[in-house]
Amino acid sequence: MRGWRFVCVVAALLAVLDVMVSTGVGAQDRGATTSDGWRQATSGYSMAFPRDHGSHPDYRIEWWYYTGNLESADGGRYGYQVTFFRVGVDPAPENPSAWAVRDLFMAHLAVTDVDGGRQWVAERLERGGIGWAGARTGTLEVWNGDWQAELVGESHSLVAFDREFGVELSLDPGKPPVLHGEAGLSQKGETPGNASHYYSLTRMPTTGRLLIDGDEVEVFGTSWMDHEFGTSFLEPGQVGWDWFSLQLDDGSDVMLFQLRRNDGRAPRLAGTWVAPDGTTRIIQPGDIELADGRRWTSPASGAVYPVEWRLSLGDPSAELGVKPMLDAQELYTEESTGVTYWEGAVEVSGEVEGRPVRGLGYLEMTGYVGRPMSEFFR
Repeated sequence: MRGWRFVCVVAALLAVLDVMVSTGVGAQDRGATTSDGWRQATSGYSMAFPRDHGSHPDYRIEWWYYTGNLESADGGRYGYQVTFFRVGVDPAPENPSAWAVRDLFMAHLAVTDVDGGRQWVAERLERGGIGWAGARTGTLEVWNGDWQAELVGESHSLVAFDREFGVELSLDPGKPPVLHGEAGLSQKGETPGNASHYYSLTRMPTTGRLLIDGDEVEVFGTSWMDHEFGTSFLEPGQVGWDWFSLQLDDGSDVMLFQLRRNDGRAPRLAGTWVAPDGTTRIIQPGDIELADGRRWTSPASGAVYPVEWRLSLGDPSAELGVKPMLDAQELYTEESTGVTYWEGAVEVSGEVEGRPVRGLGYLEMTGYVGRPMSEFFR
């Protein structure tokens, strides 16, 4: 059964790639819609909540991303990731059957026991239309089997278990939603439409329980939620990204990413600074310098990841060092998205405007092994 699922996702993704090549996804065809019927992320979209916590089926690609750093009453440290993906295959299937594949839904689950030096990873793949996986419009309710994220009052409820590990967490919203880029339009390439609508909840007080190697652990801490939707994200030559979500002990939060290239051109940089009161400002590309440091080689994939970083920002003035809580936080997801990447809990230390700060966060690194990410998101 799991092998059938893998064949299904590969065939569907290859079909999507074939359609993109033949129909010219990325061009502004019929306004803000591609020639095969998917809506593109362009200016003029106004976000509203809770509506935009829900699904956006007019767009081809969408994900709901939760990460967090948690601790137990006895001081144990943990990280977690729960991610739900939707990839559109056909916006309007001619076959009226519920078995017709309009969307594929993937999900990733990872739990890191920092002090135990171990990470657990699981993945899922299901088709939409028959109830095995899906996402509602208008509010947050996305599921893959019995893994789910949903809105309960104003809180986000996460439930995802895989045999001997998993999470059951309640996340309060904390600060207001942060709209990245220009009013939530995060441009990823030079071509109009190569973008996403992107917002975050950057500091979500979190309580609940983890299942760690069969043992339940009551935990508390802070989470970060990202939600992005669009149709064509990347351009040829963009091989992967390095993405940082950092929560500092002065109450500030920072989102930074760079899109790396393999053609000698400089990476595309973007960032958002979130003040303790929730007000935001765009960090201009000229005020961002990312310097990679120590590397770790994965014994599983052979990928070499820069797991330590130095971040220099000009406005506000900040010097931040980022180090992993555990080097081995790689996800190998051949049975769902087919992407091998590093995603893990990190520690932060440095200065902001001359004041010492510390913090926690998550770092994601893609495109260090396998096919370029632009082949998946172009």
